[in-house]
Amino acid sequence: TVWDEKTKACIKAEDQSLNDDQRYDAVRELAYAGRYDDALAVLALMTEGETSRVMTYQGFLLRKTGRIDAGIAAYQRAIALNPDNILARSYYGQLLVQMDDTARAQVQLDAIRARGGQGTWAETALATAISTGATYTY
Repeated sequence: TVWDEKTKACIKAEDQSLNDDQRYDAVRELAYAGRYDDALAVLALMTEGETSRVMTYQGFLLRKTGRIDAGIAAYQRAIALNPDNILARSYYGQLLVQMDDTARAQVQLDAIRARGGQGTWAETALATAISTGATYTY
């Protein structure tokens, strides 16, 4: 279910009264709570198709559920759709850190900075991951 601000109640994610922004917010909340499979199910209900934001979260959720190759493909698709998507670059870079590929993670960090991402969560999260090896779960 997804929280509907208008009705102040949880409704089925399939409900036609929900729009993609509401579903996207639910995906993020579910991911933050560690409910990755539930988040993937809601993400699949979004109607906007393969947009950069959808592919970013698909990559994150696939990564968190152990489907690394599919996650990489989703991140790469998100970045191809929008090279300025610094969140996709950060999450992709964190995956590269997990894979002990800090050189390629650094490329993503440099790209974030080159796109004006200094001081953002995306930059901080990836820089921390590169320096400590710790990645984020949201």
